[in-house]
Amino acid sequence: MSMSGGRGGRERLVVIGGDAAGMSAASQARRMRGPDELEIVAFERGHFSSFSACGIPYWVGGDVPERDRLIARTPEEHRARDIDLRMRTEVTEIDVAGARVRARGVDSGDESWVSYDKLVIATGARPIRPDMPGADAPGVHGVQTLDDGQALLDSLAHTRGRRAVVVGAGYIGVEMAEALIHRGFQVTVVNRGKEPMSPLDPDMGRLVHRAMEGLGITMVNDAEVTKLLTGQDGRVRAVATEDAEYPADIVVFGIGVRPETALARAAGLPLGAHGGLLTDLAMRVRGHENIWAGGDCVEVLNLVSGQEQYVPLGTHANKHGQVIGSNAGGGYATFPGVVGTAVSKVCDLEIARTGLREKDAHRVGLQFETVTIESTSRAGYYPGASPMTVKMLAERRTGRLLGVQIVGREGAAKRVDIAAVALTAQMTVEQMTALDLGYAPPFSPVWDPVLVAARKATAKVRAR
Repeated sequence: MSMSGGRGGRERLVVIGGDAAGMSAASQARRMRGPDELEIVAFERGHFSSFSACGIPYWVGGDVPERDRLIARTPEEHRARDIDLRMRTEVTEIDVAGARVRARGVDSGDESWVSYDKLVIATGARPIRPDMPGADAPGVHGVQTLDDGQALLDSLAHTRGRRAVVVGAGYIGVEMAEALIHRGFQVTVVNRGKEPMSPLDPDMGRLVHRAMEGLGITMVNDAEVTKLLTGQDGRVRAVATEDAEYPADIVVFGIGVRPETALARAAGLPLGAHGGLLTDLAMRVRGHENIWAGGDCVEVLNLVSGQEQYVPLGTHANKHGQVIGSNAGGGYATFPGVVGTAVSKVCDLEIARTGLREKDAHRVGLQFETVTIESTSRAGYYPGASPMTVKMLAERRTGRLLGVQIVGREGAAKRVDIAAVALTAQMTVEQMTALDLGYAPPFSPVWDPVLVAARKATAKVRAR
């Protein structure tokens, strides 16, 4: 069957993807215009809508007791707001010239064409799963959706052995390693970088490395996985690199994601160097008046480097959705870009970064000074004060802040927000030294660690 135009003067907004960006866009568009003016049809190929992928490691690790706590809004709640959300329905083709999409029921196989006046592409990302022997064997998992998380938990419950190998040591790899330790597994992390946490410079990653080993996690750096070995039952039994084998009863891939843009590519929509859709400031797909895109399938402008970047994070996806929904609903909003802020943790070690790493600054041709300082989370004499390392990059000559990385215990991670605001405002490190931050001994030393780094960076820039 097919659906076509002629809807009594109503416009139809079609949304591909029922998670953060897609359903934020649908919800915001609905706030802007009622059902008598705007019909909203949304397609989601999975079992869940509006869920927190970021929470999956904490659910797997047991910090979040049940899956449903990660669902912000159920399909029924969306439908109660006059959004026609069709679950387990996959869009298989976008016909830009005909302003329609082909939808297929995942379980039934039934297909139909659905026309649109306005289209939102929020197809998200797909986990990178290397094309190698054994990558699809039972016991091998990725973690991108709630379905993935449930499959992993089921697998953990039925696995006799207690040896887990995590491939990759970025945010997901590190968080999954901790989750598996909580589940009572012996964990080995195989990482192709010099140190874990590639979003940090290696000197800061080394601090994370030490903390992971302190938890009993075996770190294998500078190692590329070549194949996964399986037993007679077909299940995974080991992870192999060029020169070693690591026994595994369970394997989790945490080597990042790529934008899910096969549909967009087939439709001839513009993609960037990282494979993500390219949009203007209003999140409209470049060159297409009535098509918007947001979330993990788009590239965003990095305000520090001035270049397009791929940054798949839920914070951006929700903001993209708000902007898209406002514009598709007849209002006006823009998304100016990002500075690259992210936080994570390994047990009680907090990890934070914003702006550019050394290699990012080199890549875009910026010359810079770096400083690294040791401080404490509270006044040194106040109970509970814990060590914190802050690394700061400042542009040579101008002193403009370029990036900050922080590794420490309680109170470390959210301090990066000071730097995120300073980067957005294009402040110099000298201007930062005068910031009027909140102070009392239970919260910080009289000179906050970020300001200590700014003072040291200022002195270094001046000395040049």
